[in-house]
Amino acid sequence: MAINLEKGQKISLAKESGTTLTKVVMGLGWDAKQSEKKGGLLGGLFGGGSSEVDIDLDASCILFAGEKPIDAVYFGQLKSKDGSILHTGDNRTGAGDGDDEQIIVDLTRVPESVTALVFTVNSFTGQTFDSVANAYCRLLNGENQSEVARYTLTSQGSHTAQIMAKVYRHNGEWKMHAIGENGSGRTINDLFTQITPFL
Repeated sequence: MAINLEKGQKISLAKESGTTLTKVVMGLGWDAKQSEKKGGLLGGLFGGGSSEVDIDLDASCILFAGEKPIDAVYFGQLKSKDGSILHTGDNRTGAGDGDDEQIIVDLTRVPESVTALVFTVNSFTGQTFDSVANAYCRLLNGENQSEVARYTLTSQGSHTAQIMAKVYRHNGEWKMHAIGENGSGRTINDLFTQITPFL
């Protein structure tokens, strides 16, 4: 049974999954909030009523050696240089059920020099998280697709990015830290300095 993470919580991936994880999947899902247009009856006749705006959230994974970013996987580079991390592709609307974007990590192939993988989400279209509903990130066992942990991105507000979670090495095992900090920026390039305090 998956654990629901609280902001700041840290877990051992091996203990929570009941096995030594070799492959994990970070899934991101979201929906655009329904917004009500004003206008009453006439507004309804002339294009008012409920509307939904496409929101393009982008999941990214940044590889760190200490505090130095050495690679990144995102919509512009779907595979890490070492081949250990793969992005399944860009979802530009949040439409559909289940995960909208996934990042697959083969932990056995992550170079020893990499100390942490930081997962982020940016609003590429620039809407704030006030416009986002049902946003979450979750970690799956890549072998059997069972959910290990889930973190609900409940913090609505005027931010345009979220530093979601960190998967990191500690005493020879992989752990996960649910960071859940708000950020600002349309792409990961805007987030590097905001991530540093959590490394």
